[in-house]
Amino acid sequence: MTVNTKRVFYVKYLAHPIFSDTLNGRPDVRLDRLENDSPDEVAAPILAAAHAYQVGAARDELAPHFHVGADLLRRAPNLLIVSSNGAGYDPVDVEACTKAGVLVVNQTGGNAHSVAEHALGMMLTLSKRIIESDRRLRRERGVNRNDLIGNEVQGRTIGIVGLGNVGRRIAELYKGLLGMTVLAYDPYLSAEEMAARGGEKVALDELLRRSDFVSINCPLTKESRGMIGAHEFALMQPHAFFITTARGFIHDEEALLQALREKRIAGAGLDVWSKEPPPPEHPLLQFDNVLASPHTAGVTREARQNMGRIAAEQLLRALDGGRPPRLINPEAWPHYSERYRRAFGTAPVG
Repeated sequence: MTVNTKRVFYVKYLAHPIFSDTLNGRPDVRLDRLENDSPDEVAAPILAAAHAYQVGAARDELAPHFHVGADLLRRAPNLLIVSSNGAGYDPVDVEACTKAGVLVVNQTGGNAHSVAEHALGMMLTLSKRIIESDRRLRRERGVNRNDLIGNEVQGRTIGIVGLGNVGRRIAELYKGLLGMTVLAYDPYLSAEEMAARGGEKVALDELLRRSDFVSINCPLTKESRGMIGAHEFALMQPHAFFITTARGFIHDEEALLQALREKRIAGAGLDVWSKEPPPPEHPLLQFDNVLASPHTAGVTREARQNMGRIAAEQLLRALDGGRPPRLINPEAWPHYSERYRRAFGTAPVG
């Protein structure tokens, strides 16, 4: 194979330099970088030649014309693989990719422990009222500590929506460290599979009614979009907390706002938003019982390095004719295989 016959590009930034270091170590791979505002005379030839696209920027950080849909696929006729950073793939139209014979992969599991730790930190901070105490001390004198009595989480019930890599790690931490009861809702797993991952399989409504803490850990899909709305918040107990480190649009922000205003739940820990980052005037940021972060649950040095390594290894495996292990749309494989054979002269294995 001649030099630089496998073309990969990304926009704006990568999770970690290990990705570029790994790909640049291969003489048969060329890695190109584009910016959101790259002029068409620069971007067009890179898109036209690309075999793989590493989507490193988050949804709202990536210019719309670099989101993967019918338009980008038309501009990138040789594209074979789209790799989304982390577990989510918000900027990618999976159905359009499948129709075009383009594989979609992610780095699921690469930041699972980081996200689980973040959710745990949010739960403890909210239950112990640490964020409320911090804010009161910064703006008032003579704070009465008896006004800030919190609760222990030992032995309470956590309801996990989505028992994948992150949900499973949350179950392990909460049950192992704190002796919590773990309820779980995941329509894609059997009761036996969920028990093996540390959770009792229940319906979503039952989970919401019984849980002291509700943690959202599923991907954003057509099925999960708007899954947590006014009806669901109404089912939660008044002392319960809502925590999400998943994706914006899974929960309805207006419905959550109303639940907090009417004190139908005790508070919320929010790492994801419909617009990221949210503006300082966002109404949910005005509550002292709302703990907020700008989609940083999975942003640790360790997770970034792990995801960069996984992304590089998986892309190279696919470009070398292997089947990627974190494949989102396996139904695209037959069409993809034929397109791969036309591009490189041999059929992929798997």
